[in-house]
Amino acid sequence: MSWVLFLLCVQVFLCRIVDVSLGTVRTIVTVKGQIGVAAIIGFVEVFVWFVIVQAAISKGGNSLWVALFYAGGFAAGTYAGGKLANRFLKGILDIQIVTSSKNNKLVEAIRHAGFGVSVLNVNSSDFGDEKYMLMIEIKSENLKKLEKIVYKIDPTAFVMAKEIKYIQNGFFK
Repeated sequence: MSWVLFLLCVQVFLCRIVDVSLGTVRTIVTVKGQIGVAAIIGFVEVFVWFVIVQAAISKGGNSLWVALFYAGGFAAGTYAGGKLANRFLKGILDIQIVTSSKNNKLVEAIRHAGFGVSVLNVNSSDFGDEKYMLMIEIKSENLKKLEKIVYKIDPTAFVMAKEIKYIQNGFFK
């Protein structure tokens, strides 16, 4: 492989990381309803893609190396885009926790940690005695902290988390 071809391969790889990462972020931003930001990201994404595809075809011809670096850049971009999205695109989560039994200690621990919690009494069923359903709205970056509290006190609690698009009022730490 010549130096010119090697440099083209590295350029293709790096540009694919940028373009695919932008695509991942654009998709998430679109789902969150920020379509203006998504449109700008989409413009940059397609521009980078067009420039690198044009260079790959005109300078790389039908080199297998260029194709491999192109595919590798796509895979690395998918990974990088996911990491970027998890790190920078924070949201609000609706957490529902069903306790394994009636558990005031858990409710107190969650409130003591600064989270607002609404408690519903869940009647007994074939699966156990009286339980609570706890409803909590948190910022997504607080999920791990909440999970630690819950599973320390009730390791068999059933926890569901859903990202929500809109919320008004409520209690946030």
